[in-house]
Amino acid sequence: MDRLLAFDRGLDKPHEECGVFGMYAPDGEDVASSIYYGLLALQHRGQESCGIAVSDTYGPNVVKTCKGMGLCSEVFTHEKLSKLKGNIGVGHVRYSTAGSSTVENAQPLVLNYIKGTLALAHNGNLVNTPELRRELAYSGAIFQTTIDSEVIAYQIARERVKAKTAEEAVANAMKKIKGAYSLVIASPRKLMGARDPQGFKPLCIGRRGNAWILASETCALDTIGAEFVRDVLPGEIVTITKDGIASNCQMRDGKREARCVFEYIYFSRPDSTFDGVGVYHSRLMAGKFLAGDSPVSADLVTGVPESGNAAALGYSMASGIPYCMAFVKNSYVGRTFIKPGQSSRESAVRVKLNVLKEAVAGKRVIIIDDSVVRGTTSSLIVNMMREAGATEVHMMIAAPPFLHPCYFGTDIPSEDQLIAHNRSVEEIRKLFGADSLAYLRAERLSQIADGLPVCTACFTGDYPIMPPEEDIRGSYEK
Repeated sequence: MDRLLAFDRGLDKPHEECGVFGMYAPDGEDVASSIYYGLLALQHRGQESCGIAVSDTYGPNVVKTCKGMGLCSEVFTHEKLSKLKGNIGVGHVRYSTAGSSTVENAQPLVLNYIKGTLALAHNGNLVNTPELRRELAYSGAIFQTTIDSEVIAYQIARERVKAKTAEEAVANAMKKIKGAYSLVIASPRKLMGARDPQGFKPLCIGRRGNAWILASETCALDTIGAEFVRDVLPGEIVTITKDGIASNCQMRDGKREARCVFEYIYFSRPDSTFDGVGVYHSRLMAGKFLAGDSPVSADLVTGVPESGNAAALGYSMASGIPYCMAFVKNSYVGRTFIKPGQSSRESAVRVKLNVLKEAVAGKRVIIIDDSVVRGTTSSLIVNMMREAGATEVHMMIAAPPFLHPCYFGTDIPSEDQLIAHNRSVEEIRKLFGADSLAYLRAERLSQIADGLPVCTACFTGDYPIMPPEEDIRGSYEK
């Protein structure tokens, strides 16, 4: 993927790989439109490509698909959705971390094999893709994509030939694949969901009438009027049929859980919950911890929209410093390619964000941002605040410094691209031009998740499972 596109879209933020959504309506209701609205609610998790695959459990074993590059509103027209007839299906929104950004890599993936069909949507990233891919290739597999999700699909299909049931095949495949994955899978008569034993990525279960839903986030359930039932447990496989829902926990290992802490800090929508913890609550707590650990005298506190706002409010609540909306975000910029160079980079920031001069002129301002990766925009934001008349600008980051790459589905890059690598906080402060700079302390990460075990590897280097010997992210790009 063009990293400048990623920068333009996210203002130097890490990106989640994907969002998944599945639905099964035993009463025969067409599910494509509900999947579409579910994907719209998950659009923040991926804006490169999207897709829907549906079939009819009461009809012939034929899967109808629609997928393409771009946003859901661009790919799915009313005419296309009306042709997706079926009462079981899966949907996907994608941002690439491994494999190139092409329509061939758009999901869901659909396999036709001796046992029927398999439609799969995957969120996450495997760490043993090369060896699995080689093994499959030497046994005759012909790959149509460059993504690790196809390796998972092939593993399940291969196991299904020998297994008595589809869920047994998924369990056997899970014994071979390593890394982060939340899967939604539609077979001819079943909808299945699976989460890796660490529970890196979220996956929840919902219900609307007699229909069952699997989704990356609870906000997608709210969007279609479904009731939240529960989260899929780390290591659990759930199987939904016309007879209801069943659970298989043979791969579950509660000792190794490691949820991606960035779901709480940045990725998930604030109106979602992840394993029982409200994302909005987590961000408020991060701001409160910053206020307690790194107090600063100031006239107002503001957040870099959108994900910095809740932490800024938390800082205000704990410190007594008034919260103020000091940035205006342009929500209509879209996915715009920009040219390299400092002038175009600054223009991109100014197009996306503007400072309310009347709010900050003559004031000492605290800016709360959720995270800093390369630091390419922080100095620009500080400078914009000074140009608007702020007398002091203090930067607070609601996450620790990024020091290590992520191999589990987040595009935290190699160490030499991280601004905090081999730099002190004081050196970074000088680069930003801020009057002070503080990060969230690493020991606070489990606390913002209400004590749940979380993965902090990108901050601490403590990887919950062994990372690959070489950085394979993007190594299969065409």
